[in-house]
Amino acid sequence: MTFKVAIVGRPNVGKSTLFNRLVGRRIALVDDTPGVTRDRRVHPARLMDLRFDVIDTAGFEAAAAATLAGRMRAQTETAIDEADLVLFVIDARAGLMPDDENFAEVVRRKGKPVVLVANKTDVRGTDAGVLEAFNLGLGEPIGISAEHGQGMVELRGAIAEIAGEAAEPEPEPTQPEPGAALVGDDIDPDEEPAYDSTKPIRVAVVGRPNVGKSTLINALVGEERMLTGPEAGITRDSISVDWIWRGREIKLFDTAGMRRKARVQEKLEKLSVGETLRAVRFAEVVIVVLDATMPFEKQDLQIADLIIREGRAPVIAFNKWDLVENRQETLAGLREKTERLLPQARGLRAVPISAETGRGLDQLMEAAVGTHAVWNRRVPTGPLNRWLEGATAQHPPPAVAGRRLKVKYMTQIKTRPPGFVLSCSRPEAVPQSYVRYLINGLREAFDIYGVPIRILLRASENPYAGKAKKRG
Repeated sequence: MTFKVAIVGRPNVGKSTLFNRLVGRRIALVDDTPGVTRDRRVHPARLMDLRFDVIDTAGFEAAAAATLAGRMRAQTETAIDEADLVLFVIDARAGLMPDDENFAEVVRRKGKPVVLVANKTDVRGTDAGVLEAFNLGLGEPIGISAEHGQGMVELRGAIAEIAGEAAEPEPEPTQPEPGAALVGDDIDPDEEPAYDSTKPIRVAVVGRPNVGKSTLINALVGEERMLTGPEAGITRDSISVDWIWRGREIKLFDTAGMRRKARVQEKLEKLSVGETLRAVRFAEVVIVVLDATMPFEKQDLQIADLIIREGRAPVIAFNKWDLVENRQETLAGLREKTERLLPQARGLRAVPISAETGRGLDQLMEAAVGTHAVWNRRVPTGPLNRWLEGATAQHPPPAVAGRRLKVKYMTQIKTRPPGFVLSCSRPEAVPQSYVRYLINGLREAFDIYGVPIRILLRASENPYAGKAKKRG
């Protein structure tokens, strides 16, 4: 079992900066504003030759349990319970604060091994703050600068002393097998690989603020993993959670709510939206959560359009279904609107759910897995061109500037999403309406519903191009 290290402390002492340093890249949002981190985040980390899991947490604050700060504190205490070692971080520039002493007592009561870390020692005048830290009774403080990487050797020694063999050295990297396919690679036209139903899936959950994204993830994994509440915009970071559904590994990404661009003014919210976009690009399936009581607002459609343009596999979840009356009639209307307002991915799967009561969650995951299979679909070249012959016979390409366009053949070159190359004369003259006709025909003929389809038009090679005509 992996050794776990929790980073705790009051707000704005540099916990997320240290988290990013240990992980090796900027994953957690970092800002001068206190209380940026709210959810706990777990990620594999490396410190020189040590390998372990590190948990980023919200800042400890004294507050009532029902408040947002109180719920954040409960998440931090859960992280301490899960951890094998606690890194208690203080700000050496500010010196010891009353909150540091109060929360050191909380950590001490948990009975976990503690390493005291005095951060921000890269400036002058921090020696007094480091010495003050002895008063916490958590042992000798280690002076570091998480931002500049100072003191990491001493920190590594302290972690290794407590962890022993649990934080095992990193093994030598293995080379990938020759010919191993990468995501988005070209397809071998001679092979038709079967869909691998055991492969892990990356699923991002996106939507407007306060539609129930974090509540949905908590309901799926069966625990209060994400911070939730009536306040809009609680989630700021994109948090990943590993989960098993019917024996299949799923990596879920909770994301910050996306408001209209004109309303996003604060720097912190811009960072949050940027994290959401990164999660969408990294995901394979994206669940767009809509509030069933007020669905298909302009921002909902823009989010769905963004996902389709990024080439992800979209699924719609109509949340808060327990608040809807006349459900059959409402569902029929919502599905009709889905088809009409999102024609870019015709046949988009839409599932009514209630994250609060747990209704429809299995159907939602079935839709996600089914859409993922379609997103990976491969159409053999033979049947594809027999279909193309029939489609062009039924509806021939139009004549442009007095000359009829000629369609030669079609082949699939990509999956994730399905991408095709159409060889034709004068590709620049083919109207978009005819391309849409071919896309809709592909959907019907090969059951490629609910995912984006890309068609690249390419001129067929002319063996006589560039050769001057000889005169006799």
